[in-house]
Amino acid sequence: MSLNAVVRKPVQPVVPEKKPQRKLQPVTRPAVRRKPKLAYALVALGGALAIGAAQIALSLATTQDSFTLASLSSQQRELNLKAHALQEELTGLSSPQVLANNAAGLGMVVAGSPSYLRLSDGAVFGTGAGADWTSTVNPEGVGAVSNSLIVEPPPPLPAETDEGTTEAPTQDLPPSITDGLPSPATH
Repeated sequence: MSLNAVVRKPVQPVVPEKKPQRKLQPVTRPAVRRKPKLAYALVALGGALAIGAAQIALSLATTQDSFTLASLSSQQRELNLKAHALQEELTGLSSPQVLANNAAGLGMVVAGSPSYLRLSDGAVFGTGAGADWTSTVNPEGVGAVSNSLIVEPPPPLPAETDEGTTEAPTQDLPPSITDGLPSPATH
Protein backbone atom coordinates (compact mmCIF):
# COMPACT_ATOMS: atom_id res chain seq x y z
CA MET A 1 0.00 0.00 0.00
CA SER A 2 1.10 3.33 -0.79
CA LEU A 3 0.84 6.35 1.32
CA ASN A 4 -0.84 8.28 -1.44
CA ALA A 5 -3.74 5.97 -1.45
CA VAL A 6 -4.71 6.75 2.13
CA VAL A 7 -7.17 9.56 2.36
CA ARG A 8 -6.54 11.92 5.06
CA LYS A 9 -9.16 13.71 6.97
CA PRO A 10 -8.59 17.37 7.68
CA VAL A 11 -8.04 18.21 11.36
CA GLN A 12 -10.08 21.06 12.74
CA PRO A 13 -8.47 23.45 15.25
CA VAL A 14 -9.69 23.40 18.84
CA VAL A 15 -11.49 26.60 19.81
CA PRO A 16 -11.50 27.50 23.49
CA GLU A 17 -14.76 28.15 25.20
CA LYS A 18 -15.68 31.77 25.64
CA LYS A 19 -16.13 33.03 29.17
CA PRO A 20 -19.01 35.31 29.86
CA GLN A 21 -17.86 38.93 29.97
CA ARG A 22 -18.53 41.08 32.98
CA LYS A 23 -20.93 43.83 32.60
CA LEU A 24 -19.67 47.28 33.53
CA GLN A 25 -21.90 49.35 35.72
CA PRO A 26 -21.58 53.06 36.56
CA VAL A 27 -20.59 53.96 40.14
CA THR A 28 -23.33 55.78 41.89
CA ARG A 29 -21.24 57.21 44.71
CA PRO A 30 -17.47 57.30 45.41
CA ALA A 31 -15.89 54.58 47.51
CA VAL A 32 -15.40 55.41 51.17
CA ARG A 33 -11.78 56.30 51.90
CA ARG A 34 -10.37 54.99 55.11
CA LYS A 35 -9.23 57.63 57.55
CA PRO A 36 -5.46 57.40 58.19
CA LYS A 37 -4.71 56.28 61.71
CA LEU A 38 -3.35 58.97 63.99
CA ALA A 39 -1.09 56.51 65.81
CA TYR A 40 0.96 55.82 62.67
CA ALA A 41 1.51 59.52 62.09
CA LEU A 42 2.57 60.07 65.70
CA VAL A 43 5.03 57.16 65.58
CA ALA A 44 6.58 58.51 62.35
CA LEU A 45 6.84 62.04 63.78
CA GLY A 46 8.30 60.72 67.05
CA GLY A 47 10.88 58.68 65.14
CA ALA A 48 11.94 61.70 63.09
CA LEU A 49 12.29 63.79 66.26
CA ALA A 50 14.31 61.04 67.96
CA ILE A 51 16.68 60.84 64.98
CA GLY A 52 17.10 64.64 65.00
CA ALA A 53 17.76 64.68 68.76
CA ALA A 54 20.35 61.89 68.40
CA GLN A 55 22.16 63.82 65.66
CA ILE A 56 22.25 66.97 67.79
CA ALA A 57 23.53 65.03 70.81
CA LEU A 58 26.29 63.39 68.76
CA SER A 59 27.27 66.75 67.28
CA LEU A 60 27.52 68.32 70.72
CA ALA A 61 29.53 65.40 72.06
CA THR A 62 31.94 65.63 69.12
CA THR A 63 32.32 69.37 69.62
CA GLN A 64 32.98 68.93 73.34
CA ASP A 65 35.57 66.24 72.60
CA SER A 66 37.36 68.54 70.16
CA PHE A 67 37.60 71.28 72.82
CA THR A 68 38.94 68.75 75.31
CA LEU A 69 41.47 67.53 72.76
CA ALA A 70 42.61 71.10 72.06
CA SER A 71 43.05 71.73 75.80
CA LEU A 72 45.05 68.54 76.26
CA SER A 73 47.22 69.37 73.24
CA SER A 74 47.98 72.78 74.75
CA GLN A 75 48.93 71.16 78.06
CA GLN A 76 51.11 68.66 76.22
CA ARG A 77 52.98 71.48 74.44
CA GLU A 78 53.58 73.27 77.76
CA LEU A 79 54.81 70.07 79.40
CA ASN A 80 57.12 69.38 76.45
CA LEU A 81 58.61 72.87 76.81
CA LYS A 82 59.13 72.37 80.55
CA ALA A 83 60.67 68.93 79.98
CA HIS A 84 63.02 70.40 77.36
CA ALA A 85 64.05 73.21 79.74
CA LEU A 86 64.65 70.73 82.57
CA GLN A 87 66.68 68.49 80.25
CA GLU A 88 68.90 71.44 79.30
CA GLU A 89 69.33 72.33 82.96
CA LEU A 90 70.26 68.72 83.77
CA THR A 91 72.76 68.68 80.90
CA GLY A 92 74.35 71.85 82.25
CA LEU A 93 74.51 70.54 85.82
CA SER A 94 76.05 67.23 84.75
CA SER A 95 78.81 68.89 82.70
CA PRO A 96 82.44 68.23 83.65
CA GLN A 97 82.98 71.88 84.63
CA VAL A 98 80.17 71.85 87.19
CA LEU A 99 81.23 68.47 88.55
CA ALA A 100 84.86 69.66 88.93
CA ASN A 101 83.76 72.88 90.66
CA ASN A 102 81.48 70.95 93.03
CA ALA A 103 84.25 68.43 93.80
CA ALA A 104 86.71 71.25 94.52
CA GLY A 105 84.12 72.96 96.72
CA LEU A 106 83.76 69.74 98.75
CA GLY A 107 87.54 69.57 99.23
CA MET A 108 88.18 66.72 96.82
CA VAL A 109 91.55 66.63 95.07
CA VAL A 110 92.90 64.82 92.03
CA ALA A 111 94.66 61.59 92.94
CA GLY A 112 98.41 61.23 92.49
CA SER A 113 99.98 58.43 90.53
CA PRO A 114 97.99 55.21 90.64
CA SER A 115 99.02 52.09 92.54
CA TYR A 116 98.10 48.54 91.56
CA LEU A 117 97.65 45.42 93.67
CA ARG A 118 98.42 41.97 92.34
CA LEU A 119 95.99 39.54 93.93
CA SER A 120 98.02 36.37 93.44
CA ASP A 121 100.79 37.34 95.84
CA GLY A 122 99.55 40.69 97.30
CA ALA A 123 102.37 42.76 95.78
CA VAL A 124 101.82 46.54 95.36
CA PHE A 125 103.10 48.25 92.21
CA GLY A 126 103.47 52.03 92.00
CA THR A 127 104.42 54.74 94.47
CA GLY A 128 101.71 53.86 96.94
CA ALA A 129 101.54 57.44 98.16
CA GLY A 130 98.17 59.15 98.59
CA ALA A 131 97.18 62.39 96.98
CA ASP A 132 98.48 65.60 98.48
CA TRP A 133 95.92 67.98 99.94
CA THR A 134 96.24 70.58 97.25
CA SER A 135 94.50 70.07 93.94
CA THR A 136 96.61 70.03 90.83
CA VAL A 137 93.64 70.88 88.59
CA ASN A 138 91.90 74.23 88.69
CA PRO A 139 88.45 73.84 87.05
CA GLU A 140 88.26 77.58 86.40
CA GLY A 141 91.87 77.94 85.32
CA VAL A 142 93.44 79.18 82.09
CA GLY A 143 92.62 76.08 80.00
CA ALA A 144 89.00 75.85 81.15
CA VAL A 145 86.32 76.08 78.51
CA SER A 146 83.21 77.98 79.49
CA ASN A 147 79.88 76.18 79.34
CA SER A 148 76.90 78.16 78.09
CA LEU A 149 74.48 75.69 79.70
CA ILE A 150 75.71 76.49 83.21
CA VAL A 151 73.34 78.89 84.88
CA GLU A 152 72.98 79.96 88.45
CA PRO A 153 70.64 77.57 90.24
CA PRO A 154 67.43 79.12 91.56
CA PRO A 155 67.34 79.97 95.26
CA PRO A 156 66.33 76.95 97.33
CA LEU A 157 63.70 78.82 99.33
CA PRO A 158 60.94 81.07 98.01
CA ALA A 159 61.66 84.79 98.20
CA GLU A 160 59.67 86.92 100.63
CA THR A 161 57.85 90.00 99.38
CA ASP A 162 57.25 93.27 101.21
CA GLU A 163 53.83 92.14 102.44
CA GLY A 164 55.35 89.14 104.22
CA THR A 165 54.00 86.57 101.78
CA THR A 166 56.26 84.14 100.04
CA GLU A 167 56.46 84.04 96.29
CA ALA A 168 57.73 80.95 94.51
CA PRO A 169 60.55 81.56 92.02
CA THR A 170 59.42 81.31 88.44
CA GLN A 171 61.37 79.77 85.64
CA ASP A 172 61.70 81.68 82.39
CA LEU A 173 59.96 79.61 79.74
CA PRO A 174 58.75 80.61 76.33
CA PRO A 175 55.14 81.79 76.38
CA SER A 176 52.56 79.11 75.77
CA ILE A 177 50.71 79.33 72.49
CA THR A 178 47.03 78.94 73.34
CA ASP A 179 45.39 81.32 70.89
CA GLY A 180 47.48 80.60 67.81
CA LEU A 181 50.81 82.12 66.84
CA PRO A 182 51.73 85.44 68.42
CA SER A 183 51.74 88.40 66.08
CA PRO A 184 52.99 91.98 66.50
CA ALA A 185 50.49 94.70 67.36
CA THR A 186 49.95 97.07 64.46
CA HIS A 187 48.04 100.31 64.19
